[in-house]
Amino acid sequence: MDIFITGIGTDVGKTIASAVFVEALQADYFKPVQAGDLHYSDTDKVKELVDHGESRFYPNAYALKTPMSPHAAADIDNVKINIDHIKRPSTNAHLVIEGAGGLMVPINHQECILDLIKPTDKVILVSRHYLGSINHTLLSHKLLTQRNIDHEFLFIGDEHPTTEAIIEKMTGKKAIGRIPNLKELNTKAIRSVADRLKPKMLNKLQLKK
Repeated sequence: MDIFITGIGTDVGKTIASAVFVEALQADYFKPVQAGDLHYSDTDKVKELVDHGESRFYPNAYALKTPMSPHAAADIDNVKINIDHIKRPSTNAHLVIEGAGGLMVPINHQECILDLIKPTDKVILVSRHYLGSINHTLLSHKLLTQRNIDHEFLFIGDEHPTTEAIIEKMTGKKAIGRIPNLKELNTKAIRSVADRLKPKMLNKLQLKK
């Protein structure tokens, strides 16, 4: 199964969520487009946080130097991002794919992160509480629903019961769970969260133990 990790915006915790899913499912990992931080990319971060040695970490299809929206970073780097050139690695394992920013982040002047998602993907929408996050979460949910894309919620950060409750009520979806703010970000912390969330992951994704 291909599991696409996206978020309601930038810096909501997609990379931490990706590490948790890779750890829990012993999945492989692929980030199609990396913009900025090439010296310590999201792929490097996930690889460092995963404890077991079963996963493979595939190179980006596009690695851009500037920490901006991919379309703008590509313009600065004088690169043209062609969605047809973004090929997913072939693997017998589950594949965790991490997007960049939110669903409508442009990757070029015609297409967005949303266009990288396949109909057969299971999408995990990562939501972190902040002023406006309910709106961003419900808009993302509506967009995925309009595209008939199967998706689940994952909350991250400190618990905010009223926010989480209204999102679940208005979408009719019960979240997989919540990744708390981690005091120490290391393999032990990721493994602990992965072990706790794994039963719900398997149930929501309809995977065997």
